[in-house]
Amino acid sequence: MTKKIRVAIAGVGNCASALVQGIQYYKSVHEQNSIGLTSYELDGYTPVDIEFVAAFDVSDSKVGLDLSEAIFSNPNNATKIINVNNLDVKVNKGKVLDGVGRHLAEKITLSNYPASNISEILKESKTDILLNYLPVGSREATKFYAEQCLAAGVSFINAIPVFIASEPRWQQSFKNNNVLCAGDDVMSQVGATVVHKTLVKLFIDRGVKVDETYQLNIGGDMDFYNMLDEDRLEDKRISKTSAIEAMSPYSIPMRIGPSDFVESLKNDKVCYVNIRGKKFGNIPIELDLKLRVADAYNSAGIMIDAIRATKIGLDRGLSGALESVSAYCFKHPPIQMSYTQAKEKFLQFINGERDT
Repeated sequence: MTKKIRVAIAGVGNCASALVQGIQYYKSVHEQNSIGLTSYELDGYTPVDIEFVAAFDVSDSKVGLDLSEAIFSNPNNATKIINVNNLDVKVNKGKVLDGVGRHLAEKITLSNYPASNISEILKESKTDILLNYLPVGSREATKFYAEQCLAAGVSFINAIPVFIASEPRWQQSFKNNNVLCAGDDVMSQVGATVVHKTLVKLFIDRGVKVDETYQLNIGGDMDFYNMLDEDRLEDKRISKTSAIEAMSPYSIPMRIGPSDFVESLKNDKVCYVNIRGKKFGNIPIELDLKLRVADAYNSAGIMIDAIRATKIGLDRGLSGALESVSAYCFKHPPIQMSYTQAKEKFLQFINGERDT
């Protein structure tokens, strides 16, 4: 078993910044002070064991820089929690394809560097896992990076709502190439989707007939600015909605998804959840909830588990889609589960049980 987990990143945005900073932060504190981690150690792997070996972006403010610098480059605005020493990882130019939408193109300038040979860089850097953090709506670009992983024999974690790990065709391709995939669309540590699906399940389990529900989200980073382009949101709405729908044995009218860009929020995300229904005696019940989080760190809080769990799967010689890991860490996994069931299956997998 190789102790280190060698990770490459596609898309050096806020989520990548929070993950790189967070791992540096947890390397600097003792286990007893590791607030914010679900587990400091997973089957022997701690944050110390994660190292970044390659990175890809298309913005001229990031390409050519060391990853330690690029994570703080505009238009990133994730909160800085620690100084990151030089990582000796140059950000290489990726293929643009559909990775930059109409709105995002207003905020960044494409790098003049030639596109890199992604699969060769993955091989040369001995990458174990590529983490896909491209902008929402990057369907063709995501498929391109998945194909580069297959060519290089590298596992793929898909943090965005393009359907790879949840699609049988891709599952089989990763299985045939003896590597793993997990995804799709990261479900934040304590974010809108995991809170919403847990509350809907709670209402139903306690005998409430849920009549309707909605979830509205606003934020001030480039993720939300990119999502002003409605054409890029189809998969995002499907991903978030399917996670809630799976909690109910009957159809519930619902509207779920990104709502607007509010620049002053910066990297904060504000979510509003409403659930209406009927309880005992056919009496109305209504819940209104507001949740405000630092969006990028919410993602990193669960991605650090997804990375370690995927490496555990590699150590065990597994291939194809990781079902329990995907159900616990992502909104649109191969098999939808309630949060409590997914957590139980995830821990069983970490403890050595078969992934089902």
